Amino acid sequence: MSESKSITVQRTIDASASEIFDVLSNPKRHVALDGSGFVRSDEKAERIQHVGDVFRMNMAGDHMGGEYQTDNTVSGYSHNALLAWKTAPADTDPPGWEWLWQLEPTGPESTQVSLTYDWSAVTDKAILSKVSFPLVSKDQLEDSLGRLAETVSS
Repeated sequence: MSESKSITVQRTIDASASEIFDVLSNPKRHVALDGSGFVRSDEKAERIQHVGDVFRMNMAGDHMGGEYQTDNTVSGYSHNALLAWKTAPADTDPPGWEWLWQLEPTGPESTQVSLTYDWSAVTDKAILSKVSFPLVSKDQLEDSLGRLAETVSS
């Protein structure tokens, strides 16, 4: 039996894909969406506009010994439909985990949102010995979707 190396959660949110994408593409809003409790704030991040953009976040977690920063390199972008990024400790290359948000309109003011946390590309033995994947649980990802729903409805 193979061990899964990704988690995907889905939820229908009563908002248009454009409203949801507007929130997701603004790193300043990510702290309000984070169900893991790791995200503290953005570090002068600009709105995400295309693949290759990099945004820095201020984080905190015992798995990194307290406060730290991440650089998030946008790996997927389709306006109002897809946003993905690979996360790495600041000033390092992404070691292989990725966050993927997919938006599928189900009506004018309704969108099926999928959030995937994928660590299948992590192969560095040093990282695998230090980090116990998944760092974020399915419940925490579902909490992020709930927070997104609250954010776009307020």
